[in-house]
Amino acid sequence: MQMVIFGLTVTSSWGNGHATLWRGLIRALARRGWSITFFERDTPYYAGTRDVDHLDGGNIVLYPDWEDIRRVAEQTIKRSDVVIVTSYCPDAVDASRLAQQAGRGLRVFYDLDTPVTLARIEQGERPPYFGPEGLADFDLVLSYTGGSAVDALKAVLGARHVVPLYGHVDPDQHRPATPRAEFKADLSYLGTYAPDRQAAVENLLVRPAARLADQRFIIGGAQYPQEFPWSDNIFFVRHLPPADHPAFFSSSRLTLNVTREAMAQKGWCPSGRLFEAAACGAPIVTDTWPG
Repeated sequence: MQMVIFGLTVTSSWGNGHATLWRGLIRALARRGWSITFFERDTPYYAGTRDVDHLDGGNIVLYPDWEDIRRVAEQTIKRSDVVIVTSYCPDAVDASRLAQQAGRGLRVFYDLDTPVTLARIEQGERPPYFGPEGLADFDLVLSYTGGSAVDALKAVLGARHVVPLYGHVDPDQHRPATPRAEFKADLSYLGTYAPDRQAAVENLLVRPAARLADQRFIIGGAQYPQEFPWSDNIFFVRHLPPADHPAFFSSSRLTLNVTREAMAQKGWCPSGRLFEAAACGAPIVTDTWPG
């Protein structure tokens, strides 16, 4: 069985939650006999932070521009049993149209950012990863979010058949690990900086750190601004490759999970990091949301 995926990235986990999810899914599908090709636009910000250069059971096609690989993409689509296009794929619209024209198998859209998608539409903005036809031309739409979002994708974007495919974890990669001194902390937090998470991070980590000067706190993630309210007992790891996640989660007494605002408002949208921490046996402090 052949599958082709047009996605944001599978080679770099820097600043996104897509790559780690795809690696686990592709590894699991390969065990079931699937052969998978992942098309990823070669962007500078991911090129400098790549932590994977091959896939177990899959192939990676890095390309500089859509027109450079359009013919290769068309041939790959023609021989594939399943074509998947994802949210935030830089060439999602072109890939979707090519899938409709050349695809012989199941045509799938996987929205890994459903709450953001719906929030942008509510604000009068069309996300750049689908055209004016919305999702009506896909045989199946997978949603990272369940609950009311499933009906919203049908009502707002014309999706015909929607099934939740929630965040998940690869148990072969995420499991209890030997603690490491550089990650030792009383409270840890692993997450890309996001303005809509900042208030919760300050309430649940920064302020406790200010009150508990004798305890150690650690943050791992990307895109943290210089003006972030650091203190002497908050330590920082700029980019933590997925291979180090188990040791990170296993080295602190507690780990913090903070959900993006749009995800928390929609509910039914647990983050991948929540599953990772749980699989590593870490005690979790988290915000709450419906579902």
